[in-house]
Amino acid sequence: MENAFTTGYTWFDNTPRGSAQISAPVLHQRADGTGTWKDPITLAVGHTMEGGKDTLDYPAGTRFYVPEVRRYFIVEDACGDGASPQNGPCHKLDTAPQGATTWLDLYIGGGSGDNESAVQSCADRLTGLKTVIQNPSDGLPVVEGPLFDNGKCTATYGNG
Repeated sequence: MENAFTTGYTWFDNTPRGSAQISAPVLHQRADGTGTWKDPITLAVGHTMEGGKDTLDYPAGTRFYVPEVRRYFIVEDACGDGASPQNGPCHKLDTAPQGATTWLDLYIGGGSGDNESAVQSCADRLTGLKTVIQNPSDGLPVVEGPLFDNGKCTATYGNG
């Protein structure tokens, strides 16, 4: 899938702020993961509210692979905050770059012992239009570990 708009969310700007709480646990009880096939990193997607039912743009458990960071991800969270998160940009794409076909919000990590601006800089660095693989096979190249770890942002490997 080309032109997926990837952004990053962190422990600092999650809802609720200062937590790793997620809305649709599948493999993890909180946002987590090392990026391997067996332990993909949590990602959030847009969603809608219809008839009182919250529906994710991709079903919980859907896997993606992002070649630029060489990690697997899994849908386990909804994107957005405030009283009406479903009206946020992740579902409507109205603030995404022109040509974006979907919005995936990757969990970057962070925590109380981390420098918030360093974690946010990492999220900013990983923001942009990317090629991603939906429902990837096992066995793709992986650099195991969180996207932000020990005060550093992950290396990137190009968009293909």
